[in-house]
Amino acid sequence: MKGKLILQDGSVFNGNLLGDINELKVGEVVFNTSMTGYQEVLTDPSYYGQVVVMTYPLIGNYGVNFLKNQSDSVKVKGLVVRELSKFSESWDSEITLNEFLKMNKIVVLEGVDTRQITKLIRDKTTMNGMITKNYESEEDLFKIKDYKNDKPVYKVTTKKNYIIKGDKKNGKKIAVIDFGIKENILNNLKLRAKELKVFKANFTPDEINEYNPDGLFLSNGPGDPEELTEIIENLKMVIEDYSTFGICLGHQLIALMYGLKTKKMKFGHRGGNHPVISKKDNKVFISAQNHGYEVYGENENVKITYENVNDKSVEGIEIIDKSIFSVQFHPEASPGPHDTLFLFDEFINKLEGDN
Repeated sequence: MKGKLILQDGSVFNGNLLGDINELKVGEVVFNTSMTGYQEVLTDPSYYGQVVVMTYPLIGNYGVNFLKNQSDSVKVKGLVVRELSKFSESWDSEITLNEFLKMNKIVVLEGVDTRQITKLIRDKTTMNGMITKNYESEEDLFKIKDYKNDKPVYKVTTKKNYIIKGDKKNGKKIAVIDFGIKENILNNLKLRAKELKVFKANFTPDEINEYNPDGLFLSNGPGDPEELTEIIENLKMVIEDYSTFGICLGHQLIALMYGLKTKKMKFGHRGGNHPVISKKDNKVFISAQNHGYEVYGENENVKITYENVNDKSVEGIEIIDKSIFSVQFHPEASPGPHDTLFLFDEFINKLEGDN
């Protein structure tokens, strides 16, 4: 069936509809430059409310294995690809990508020039769009322009707090704040801790203090960090009582608490091939990233620890004289390189150093 991607500036890209063609929705259109890892991208809660354009031309060729899911369901609004593989050429594939998307009621637009869409977004900015069967009136454009991904953190966080038993019998207890956490972040913490307790985004300080953890972890998640004023106020009441590590949205929230600012980027960083440089020793690491907002500004209490090689944006900070640090990129990858997995060990070392 023929379909279209309509962007809010009026640009139209024609293609073929696959997946669940009855689920035609509006979302923020973003691009991802990863060559593999489409399943992890689709199930990453940080993509909630977005239509993802994959720049690599062939997507789906190794199928889907449910163990690779990063959450309990697909979180994107839609997927745009040059070619969707009809077959899965991998020993561990359980179903095809098209079957997976139908199961999760996600629409795909195939057969478009995804790199042309990417260039348009890079030149203009990230914008809203709609995958649809027909483009019939100006009302569609108003519907697209009016779309807002309003406080999506509350839509992807856990509905209730829960405990995960860790692999280290003599390890530490970590309170994990779930803003839309990926499964592999939990896996990496679980490997290194005695116990994790995962808290809802709208936690209360009393809940954290009652658990009495050795450390606090602030996860990734979708949306504008400046909208989360209630969460920021709650974090302020507990963050300095515990060694703290933040990733992605968690990093942005820490920055806001300590006098830095955030702003929406022109087109964001999404992919498994973003170089960051350590300000400490000038080493460059290739990182996995997924964010549309960045940290900027200066404060005498904040030290910049990592910087993006390409655009010089802030990629990591630590709070001076506090056991608090954060990074904008994803050290757990999934998908992406494992260059910065050592950051989880740095966090555990800080917890052990508190004794």
